[in-house]
Amino acid sequence: MPLIGYARVSTEDQTPLPQSEAMQAAGCVEIFEEHASGGNRARPVLARVLERVQSGDTLVVVRIDRLARSLSHLLEVIERLEAKGAFFRSLQDPIDTASPQGKFTLQVLGAAAEFERALIRERTKAGLASARAKGRVGGNPGLRAKDPAALRKVRLARQDGYMERLNETAQDWVPHVRRLRPGLAWEDVLRIINGPLPEARRWTQSRLLRAVKAYVRDGFLPTEVLARAGRRETDDRLPAIVAAIKGSDPDITLQAICDRLEAMRERTPRGRTSWQPSSVRMLLQRAEKLGLLE
Repeated sequence: MPLIGYARVSTEDQTPLPQSEAMQAAGCVEIFEEHASGGNRARPVLARVLERVQSGDTLVVVRIDRLARSLSHLLEVIERLEAKGAFFRSLQDPIDTASPQGKFTLQVLGAAAEFERALIRERTKAGLASARAKGRVGGNPGLRAKDPAALRKVRLARQDGYMERLNETAQDWVPHVRRLRPGLAWEDVLRIINGPLPEARRWTQSRLLRAVKAYVRDGFLPTEVLARAGRRETDDRLPAIVAAIKGSDPDITLQAICDRLEAMRERTPRGRTSWQPSSVRMLLQRAEKLGLLE
């Protein structure tokens, strides 16, 4: 069971060396280091690690806060690992999802998060009921008066909230969009993005396009990703898709590519739904001849 380490420090003057040494002692075969704020969910190195992890691997950190600063982010990452058949371990915390005790701890954390959300909802409802009983009307007075400044403030707040939600999922789609567009059509990019994701987190094309346009507008993605995809011969489409999957994870196995294609509901060149490694090998060879593999 390969152990893959992730070490993070917040500033450039800090060093991740102590974390790396602890993970080396724990038996990690690979260690990824990153300088980034824990509050930023769209960390490029973390995104690369989550793409790299395969079924049976274990993602290792020294402490939970090196991976996530919020319980919701932690649970989101672990859910993504579980969807790939991978595990999570924190060396200094009682969490190892490969063990019954670690799974129990995770369930307790999830229950605590849900309980906290329920308390917030109840307090909000109680506060609104109390205000109505005292004759106070809820809402922003400026909005009720349709004040332009108040409307603009709310519009900007909603935009900031939308970008914050996008940042929480950026690791799912930004690397694929940056690498695949405009080489592949949006339909194919969407299927590649949704392939490893659980049903509840899959994207629609309209929602993905809105997210990409927002990231282009704010300079997080180049404008080229919105360009029209070039026409591709029918026979070149499958090699392009397989090359894209291989490009996102150079160490991915042929069987793992088969599993990804089946999750995407992509049919084989002969129209079958079940993929074999020999078919993937043939498509990779064709992709190499077409210059689609780096």
